[in-house]
Amino acid sequence: MRTQLHSAVLLCLLTMTACSNSDRGEPEYIASIQKWQQQREAYQLSEKGWLNLAGLFWLEPGENSFGSGKDNAIVFPEGKAPEFMGTFTLSDSGVSVVIADGVTVLHNDKPVHALPLRYDLMGNPTVLTYGSLAWFIIKRGDKFAVRLRDFSNEALTNFAGIETFPIDTLWRITARFEPYDPPKKITVPTILGTTIEQNCPGVVVFEWQGEEYRLEPTSEPEDEELFVIFADKTNGKETYGGGRFIEFPWPDSSGTVVIDFNKAYNPPCAFTVFATCPLPPDQNKLPFRVTAGEKRYAAGEH
Repeated sequence: MRTQLHSAVLLCLLTMTACSNSDRGEPEYIASIQKWQQQREAYQLSEKGWLNLAGLFWLEPGENSFGSGKDNAIVFPEGKAPEFMGTFTLSDSGVSVVIADGVTVLHNDKPVHALPLRYDLMGNPTVLTYGSLAWFIIKRGDKFAVRLRDFSNEALTNFAGIETFPIDTLWRITARFEPYDPPKKITVPTILGTTIEQNCPGVVVFEWQGEEYRLEPTSEPEDEELFVIFADKTNGKETYGGGRFIEFPWPDSSGTVVIDFNKAYNPPCAFTVFATCPLPPDQNKLPFRVTAGEKRYAAGEH
């Protein structure tokens, strides 16, 4: 027993993050969750993270001028962009941009003057850059918007990490997957007040404290994991009010899945007002507290 204890302590000391006195589980498992938490924090600071978002501007049909000048339809941060940079045009064929003469906007490190813009749902959206700013087009429903990133955003400087609940293997739950044949569509609300229809391949059934609960994940056949948007009784207090996300592998040959709530994580809207997030559908609202995974990100509250 003493040898096992010494080995556990040594493993904790060798990991990048010390084991918390309140963490419960095998040292190897605790270390794996700590690594996942570190990767989550690193992602927020990366170019694709949510802390650098600096604007979300919905386009109107026709021409939409942009720049730092207050008379533009789309106003970029003052001091980080010219007063007038050009014009986005929204038409039946999509979104295009014309850059003003004398303004050097780059695409793939080359100056551009005019071009059609791919949006996010098409894959590989057209990204334009100027100084510390980068922007591209997103589509939500039938609406298009300019999503702006600022790689010198104050939120990056102020980031102090994501608080989490203690790691506990009790929240690593073995469940069964019951496929829908055929898969069905479920209606998912969004923070924009709209709804979206997403593919649901089946239902995940698990037990907690002697009661049975069900969650409906969404996924496409080519996805490597199932994705669940869920709510629980910690929301709005210890955790983000709009619920949390969790992902886990597809079931094995016996129909078994493992839901590890220690990897429950905040949606983008917990970090910025410039994200467009799905919300938990009614069937994924759990009537108990899930004291595992990421807690509320206080600096991102709005």
